[in-house]
Amino acid sequence: MPNKKKPTLGVIVGSRGFFPKHLADSGRKTILDLLEKEGIGSVCLTPEESPHGAVESMNDAQRCADLFKAHHDEIDGILLTLPNFGEERPIANTIRWAGLNVPVLVHAFPDTADRMSIKDRRDSFCGKMSACNNLTQYGIKFSLTTRHTVDPNTESFINDLHNFVSTCQVVKGLRGARIGALGARPAAFNTVRYSEKLLELSGISVDTLDLSEVFGRVRRLKDDEPVVNEQREMIRAYANVGPSVPAEALTKMAKLGVVIRRWMEQERLDMTAVQCWTSMEEFFGVVPCTVMSMLSDELQSSACETDVSGVVGMYAMALAAQKPSALVDWNNNYGEDPDKAVVFHCSNLPRQVFTDIPVMDYQEIIAGTVGAANTYGTMYGRVKADPVTFCRVSTDDAIGQVRAYVGQGEMTADPLTTFGGFGVIKINNMQALLRHICENGFEHHVAINLSRVADSVDEAFSKYMDWEVYHHR
Repeated sequence: MPNKKKPTLGVIVGSRGFFPKHLADSGRKTILDLLEKEGIGSVCLTPEESPHGAVESMNDAQRCADLFKAHHDEIDGILLTLPNFGEERPIANTIRWAGLNVPVLVHAFPDTADRMSIKDRRDSFCGKMSACNNLTQYGIKFSLTTRHTVDPNTESFINDLHNFVSTCQVVKGLRGARIGALGARPAAFNTVRYSEKLLELSGISVDTLDLSEVFGRVRRLKDDEPVVNEQREMIRAYANVGPSVPAEALTKMAKLGVVIRRWMEQERLDMTAVQCWTSMEEFFGVVPCTVMSMLSDELQSSACETDVSGVVGMYAMALAAQKPSALVDWNNNYGEDPDKAVVFHCSNLPRQVFTDIPVMDYQEIIAGTVGAANTYGTMYGRVKADPVTFCRVSTDDAIGQVRAYVGQGEMTADPLTTFGGFGVIKINNMQALLRHICENGFEHHVAINLSRVADSVDEAFSKYMDWEVYHHR
């Protein structure tokens, strides 16, 4: 699941000999103080380990690389800061020798127009280009600040810093991520086909479990086992469970929750995609929505209809925002407004996205074919009126590429009366987005997260995961 530990950056302070040394000293202090203030950990050479704690010589580079190696498991990304021009080769070698394979943010301090004498002149404006040139030659991928040079204690840089940390969290979380595919793809949903091999090439593994094994494990659990009772009480505390919900259905949900959680722990799974339509209802007698909603709410994203690619998008945004994602359908137009649409699922949306505590009920759509008694467990409620990021990941076997689109909009409070989990979304130039989705064969499912993380997710996908990304702006 998304790592709740404090994010940590390896910090390289670049310095060049014939530029003022005091700039390296004050620049290092400014950056480290800012990181601490923003709740970000740092790993950096001290003034006892190199002059001013900076990297200037090859010996400094080796010391810094060794330091980063010693903190390999802690470091999520590298911040290269240039308080003066900086020595380009030691900088590049530090990153190469450290061997962390994490995102890199390149920052340069600005000069002050009335302090351009040899005593105070930085030339970081120029040095940043040289550093980036060397990183490019070394094949090291890197991110840039919005402004070429920027004072760290400005809103612009602080925003860049937090976006970069989010990008680092996405990259670190996806590389080595493990998905549990519980059940087969529903026969009627060709749209959720995906390539395990393409995901594996990106470091994302898929483990499968047949529904027959799930149901078998459920049958081995007794109704009054402590772990079942505990899960049942967790469900009651999580959702608004009315008197109409049968006790038998609650027990089935509790047992299902126990089985899935045990499987995830045993196989070290980060997220799941679960078959529902309609095997779960016909042969088990509940919908898995409540259990999946609870997992997503805990940032262990869970997608229905065995949508493995869809859950990757959910999980990426959960990593970036440290908030739960939901999987919804692009479902309906909203009147005549071309920039609004209804998003909907029937639903397993996480509790944190709803305006109120979700109401547990039976699933009205499936109930028409398998009976209401077999479909309890769905989560009814409206999505909050909040900023939203949307994302879809898809595997394209024809071109051998993982593709995605990402963008931002607003969930609105526009009037709407319906069932399931629903909301109205507003996106500027939505018709162009819908055209892109259709012309490029993307699925009708989309992941949403009540946050602003499109830039971070795009940077992670396109630059560091090497996926093809359309960013709808």
